[in-house]
Amino acid sequence: MRQQTSFKRAALALACAGLFGLSGLSGTAIAHDGPHAKAHTGGIHSKPATAVKAPYDIVHTKISTDGNVATFHMQVSGKAGKSTPAKTGKLAGSSVFSYVWPTTLDPASVGFESKAGILAFAVTSHPDFDDTPLFDENGDGRTDNDGDVWHSHWVVLQPDEACGKGALKVVDIPAGTKPRLPKTWPGLPILIDSPGWSPTFAGDTLEVKVPFDDIGAVTAAGFDGVTAALRVNASVHNPLLCVVDVFKVASGDLSLPGKVNR
Repeated sequence: MRQQTSFKRAALALACAGLFGLSGLSGTAIAHDGPHAKAHTGGIHSKPATAVKAPYDIVHTKISTDGNVATFHMQVSGKAGKSTPAKTGKLAGSSVFSYVWPTTLDPASVGFESKAGILAFAVTSHPDFDDTPLFDENGDGRTDNDGDVWHSHWVVLQPDEACGKGALKVVDIPAGTKPRLPKTWPGLPILIDSPGWSPTFAGDTLEVKVPFDDIGAVTAAGFDGVTAALRVNASVHNPLLCVVDVFKVASGDLSLPGKVNR
């Protein structure tokens, strides 16, 4: 509950700062309803928004489970994954495009410190750096050159005024500290995990299948859907990675109304 409340407060602050651009972009949490109900039931259904680029215009967000595997599902009004950031040739100031499922899960459920912030699952693309050192997504025999290929992360988020009034960042790891981290942490000084769960894109839909040791914690969680751009700080320092532009929030107010398997 503390995490959900924190995310709501951050959402309100971001909205006030104009970073969410919620006017005209909001969705409505509806179970088993809407124009896509037959193919996409349950979860959060959102009204299409002409002001949002179609590949990031969320119309349906859902998390469901089968055995110990959770499926993170998002549908947009255009072709999912079609648009990616332009390459700049340098890390500082580079952009990250993302499809994100903020949750009420405790970060400890995936290997971070308990109550470290808001745990979110994200599918990202960023051509200027690679943060999945264990995986060769483009199949060329190298593991350090495929950040532009869509891939998955767990991230822990907190508000930080250094990113902008009320804006969120991926939590930085202070120098000299050794917090609890997942085994597939990629070595960056932020609370991020690169577990290697491959996203699947099919037309207007994106899905990722994620195994869990404690699936019960997942089924009890709340969630939302967000499409957003993040940016690496120009000084590549605390904060390292800020949320700078939210394209759309599935619920419209980041209240995390989604219920797993409903």
